[in-house]
Amino acid sequence: MKMLKLTDREWGEFMFKDIFDIKKGFYNKKPPCPTSGKIPFIGASDSNNGFTGFTTDALIKANSKVGYGPNEAFERKLFKGNAICVTNNGSVGYAYYQQHPFTCTHDVNPLYLANHTLNRHIALFIISCIEQQRVCFAYARKWRPKRMVKSRLKLPKTSNSTPDWAFMEAFMKQVEEELLSRVRPKLENQLLDHVITLGALEKREWREFYFSDVFTRVQRGKRLKKDDHIEGLIPYVSSKANNNGIDGFVGNMERVRIFSNCISLANSGSVGSAFFQEFEFVASDHVTTLQKKGIDKYTYLFMLPIICRLSEKYSFNREINDLRISRERIMLPIQADGTPDWEFMSAFMKKVEQDTLSTALLHFKPKKSEQMLMGGVK
Repeated sequence: MKMLKLTDREWGEFMFKDIFDIKKGFYNKKPPCPTSGKIPFIGASDSNNGFTGFTTDALIKANSKVGYGPNEAFERKLFKGNAICVTNNGSVGYAYYQQHPFTCTHDVNPLYLANHTLNRHIALFIISCIEQQRVCFAYARKWRPKRMVKSRLKLPKTSNSTPDWAFMEAFMKQVEEELLSRVRPKLENQLLDHVITLGALEKREWREFYFSDVFTRVQRGKRLKKDDHIEGLIPYVSSKANNNGIDGFVGNMERVRIFSNCISLANSGSVGSAFFQEFEFVASDHVTTLQKKGIDKYTYLFMLPIICRLSEKYSFNREINDLRISRERIMLPIQADGTPDWEFMSAFMKKVEQDTLSTALLHFKPKKSEQMLMGGVK
């Protein structure tokens, strides 16, 4: 089968206004985003597909653009799915495909294809082209709709000098299949292993334990000033609420504290954010590490959401210091003798992963592309 290459097509410049129906984002003040929210709120973010929270129909209807004064029609606030959202302020030039309905800040431009039906593969191709223009913009040079309508975008073109949507779609399907072909065997092997080793998951009794009784090592990281960071490959974990707590990579090996195979708990900043750290990392003083000898990563993963509930109790102004954490308790399933049931926790998380892998494998089964099998797109 012939592999498609970006050089297989001529490329042309197209005006944004000719390709897209460019919409203006809406909110100046973000509406409340409760844990029950289902509708994505897209902000000027450089990660997480632009998601900065989830809200509800009722809250969108109730909250005006600026949070007070006259309210606007619901239709102006909720955007249809199958769109590309481009950040026009803050982290300018990041683009994300939104499959489902959403609402957003005015720092985002929702884009809809004007003369073709958008799909995920075409969107991913376009996004990579849009993000090439990030270097042209900055916080002081925004990419608002007025400027975007004058912008140009390079795309593969047909012999009629129109965007070659079929090529873009087939190329991204090829990229996706290439990536999945590497991952699929690993997922299948993991799934088989978990089915074989899965323990019984019947109901268990639970009991409270002090952190100091559960973890054999509870230790805070060590301060490492930004100016003292040496460029390197070791993850530097601090009090971040995302990206597994990683705040960069360093090469420092002296006067730092290096941990692995443990939980990192943010004791300040994004207090209560907890992540499992499988590999070696340098911990900042804004992180407390929790380690237990003899347990596997699945047991750590079981405890993570329980530990993260500490975020409800603490805040930026109320940190988790060493004294407070020594008094904290964690609720865990127990055996008949009243001790933590580590085997159950591990088996439970393997079951969770098994269910996730099963769904992933169903989704990622090879999808034949007639165009690809024929050797390319005409």
